[in-house]
Amino acid sequence: MDPKNNQNPYGLDNATDVPAEQEDYSLEEILAEFGGSLEQTLLRGTEAAPPEEAQPLPPDQVPPPPQPVPARARPQPPEPPKPDPVPPPAPEEAPGEEPRPAEETRPEEAPSLEDILADPSLREPASPTVELDILDMALPKAPRPVSLEEMVGSTVDAVMEETTAEPLLPPKRRGLFSRKPLEETEQLYGPPEPEPEPDPEPIGPEPELFRAAAECRAAYHRRGKLLPAAAAVSLIPTLLLALEHFGIAVPGWSGDPRRQTYVLLVCLAVTALLCHHVFAKGVKLLLRGRCSGELLTALSALVSAADCVCRLMENQRTEAMPYASVSCLGLTFALWACQRESGGMYDTFRSASLDDDPPYLVTDTPQGACKQRGAVPGFYTAALWDNGALLWQTAFLPMVLAASLVFAGLSSLGQERGDDFFLNWSAILAAGAAFSLPLGWGLAYGNLARHLQKAGCAVAGWSGAERISRKRKMILTDADLFPPGTIQLAGVKVFGEVLSAAVSYAASMARAAGSGLERLFDELLRTELGSYEEVSGFAFYEEGGWSGTIRGESILMGTASFMRKMDVRLPGDINLKTGLFLSVDHHLIAVFAVKYNASENVDFALRMMARSRISPILAARDPNIVPELLRRKFHKGVKVEFPDLTTRVALSEAEKDRGLPRALIFREGLLPYAETVVGSRRMCKAVRRSAFFSLLGSAAGTLLSFYLVFLRQYALLTPLALELFLLLWTLPVLLIVDWARRY
Repeated sequence: MDPKNNQNPYGLDNATDVPAEQEDYSLEEILAEFGGSLEQTLLRGTEAAPPEEAQPLPPDQVPPPPQPVPARARPQPPEPPKPDPVPPPAPEEAPGEEPRPAEETRPEEAPSLEDILADPSLREPASPTVELDILDMALPKAPRPVSLEEMVGSTVDAVMEETTAEPLLPPKRRGLFSRKPLEETEQLYGPPEPEPEPDPEPIGPEPELFRAAAECRAAYHRRGKLLPAAAAVSLIPTLLLALEHFGIAVPGWSGDPRRQTYVLLVCLAVTALLCHHVFAKGVKLLLRGRCSGELLTALSALVSAADCVCRLMENQRTEAMPYASVSCLGLTFALWACQRESGGMYDTFRSASLDDDPPYLVTDTPQGACKQRGAVPGFYTAALWDNGALLWQTAFLPMVLAASLVFAGLSSLGQERGDDFFLNWSAILAAGAAFSLPLGWGLAYGNLARHLQKAGCAVAGWSGAERISRKRKMILTDADLFPPGTIQLAGVKVFGEVLSAAVSYAASMARAAGSGLERLFDELLRTELGSYEEVSGFAFYEEGGWSGTIRGESILMGTASFMRKMDVRLPGDINLKTGLFLSVDHHLIAVFAVKYNASENVDFALRMMARSRISPILAARDPNIVPELLRRKFHKGVKVEFPDLTTRVALSEAEKDRGLPRALIFREGLLPYAETVVGSRRMCKAVRRSAFFSLLGSAAGTLLSFYLVFLRQYALLTPLALELFLLLWTLPVLLIVDWARRY
């Protein structure tokens, strides 16, 4: 064997016949041959178990050297590594050789990674006598060369996989006492969305107002004719009981319980027949899901009639006077309330039917009541909506009704006195159905409608009155405070300009501003035979003036303080508190002396608003109409809200809107407008207070009557005493509803 083969018996150092100094290798071949060989060797040595020490092979079994590979030939791709390489079988021992002891044949321990890194000698091949497959397993395989296109493609694919892969989220934290994962509560809020416009109120089919007025008039007259008869019949039992209470014997009545029962039953039946409108209204409201005072009064009459029948029967009923007289008075008061309510509806619809296109209507705005121009559609629907007293009764009276039934059972069946059930129930229910329950709304609305009808106004029931008086504010414009005829022109002075031209400029500016001065300058323009000019670029100023452009000239018009702030020179001998100054291109051309006269009706209206604590909001466009002028012209105690210029202009423009009619006004001036709002507010307060007193009296009567009947103290709870109790609770309600129309 040649020396070369002795150094490397397998011929792995140089596999070609080309001399080493003439061999030319490319960069890809160099990387494929040597790239990462040391690292793979180290890792393979630490992971794979070291093979057993190979025995020297006999000469005849030495494998032939590998065939030479051309220098430029690309190596084949390496075979996939075997997961668990199996060491080759031990070669047979050569004849004549003694077997080695076990200590010599035991494989050496593989050096660790730290030892290999520390001792470079351990990096050399273990032995040149290792078989070919063992050597192939020990030495790293030459990797396949990778082209530039494949490298770029693999890099792009890796980047795309990283971007498309879902990010690794941190583990969800858990609460201290909960197994549920915590949710992310942080939110990024965007710009606020615009508030949706409120849905318009539904307006159903409405009859003609004059027909509705005719129906209400007929109902008012029918109930008015029945009311005196019902009152006379209902007072008969009360008079008889009063005479007997004072010791006056009445023939045919005193000392005969059976005859007394017949008289009471007949009076109750006749009163119920005359007051059948009360039964009809109670049932009608019940079908709509409303529990009213009329319903409790009607049930009280039916229970009292049943008690009279029980007394006529032979049973163990307690000898106590039936409470039919209390039910008769309750029906009469309820009929009176129905009659006054229908009269109020008649007055309201009669006023509303005077004109299909009324001059003004009052509607509700976020700032307060506002007088606008509009039409009457929707007025009838709003007038028939439920009133505040009915809503309160619907929430409270079902409890009174249920409590009366339970208390009647406890005081009769609970004490083994079943024959007294209707007696106790009639007493408790009659005390719960207070006389004042139907009166709160019917009398208050009837009084207000009658008063407004005389003033040329009409309010759309509870809904209209509550809406326009809710804010306790009224928007007042120029025409409200100074109606036509109260503003006069005291004089005109012109500086270097024709009077007709100056009047044309002033009238055009007043029309563009939409102030109350428009009518004043319109009359002056007709007198001077002038004409209106087109105004462009019109603007308001907080200082008290207007600006615009007419025929390319800059026009300024306003108070003296406004002119000084706009650098317009004024004569020193002119001192007008309510004057208007006109300038063209910052040169004064005219001065108008305007006189404002106070109206007695306006002064009375402002005083009435102050007494009712309703604040007027000044939305005037006239620069002279300010709170100081109002205090000089009217009483010194007048207080108005004076918002900024932008708000004043916006509120004055609200007068041109067309909202749903809450009230109608058929007369000019501030007084009808103020009477409508002030009267509505006082009526709503009266209804609320009367409803409170009525419900309080109903609850007190229910509890007190239950206590007395439970103790069988019928001598204290006589029908006459119960009537007096209910009348005392009715007296404050009558005073409150009468106070509503006195303003």
